[in-house]
Amino acid sequence: MISNSLSGRYAGALFDLAKEAKAVDAVGASLDTLETATAESSDLKALMTSPLVSRADAARAVAALAAAMGLHPLVAQTLGVLARNGRLSQTPAMIRAFRAAVAASKGEVTAEVTAAHALSPKQTEALKAKLTARTGRDIALDIRVVPEILGGLIVKIGSEQIDSSLKTRLEKLGQAMKG
Repeated sequence: MISNSLSGRYAGALFDLAKEAKAVDAVGASLDTLETATAESSDLKALMTSPLVSRADAARAVAALAAAMGLHPLVAQTLGVLARNGRLSQTPAMIRAFRAAVAASKGEVTAEVTAAHALSPKQTEALKAKLTARTGRDIALDIRVVPEILGGLIVKIGSEQIDSSLKTRLEKLGQAMKG
């Protein structure tokens, strides 16, 4: 259940409010916009993770940011709460947990996919089709790009993980060579 973690509790509250307001898709789109902006802006990442930024300053900054980006009011309010509570660093995990809640409400299973580089739409659809065939359930993909894995994919569905990353293969080869 998503509410087992701190980010899950925030995501659960946001999902419930969005569902009540019939704005789940709009909130999801705003979270996508926020996630993209965070990935592209080192200043925004710093705002979310720096202990040097006061809670009040962070709250003012995210309010201005949300207004400038045209984020849904529920997302803006949630960011304000996160900032005032000193929890802005939980934003990426909260976004993932929100997506998992949306997927669960649609009867889908969320597959957390870690890739070395962005997947093309064709690759994304092929992966989704293979995972759907394997699990027999609809799959929602949560794709994160982590260049450190060098190549391949790491796919996690529930408690099952499939690691075909080049980094893991090289580590296993290194261990085998040591004896």
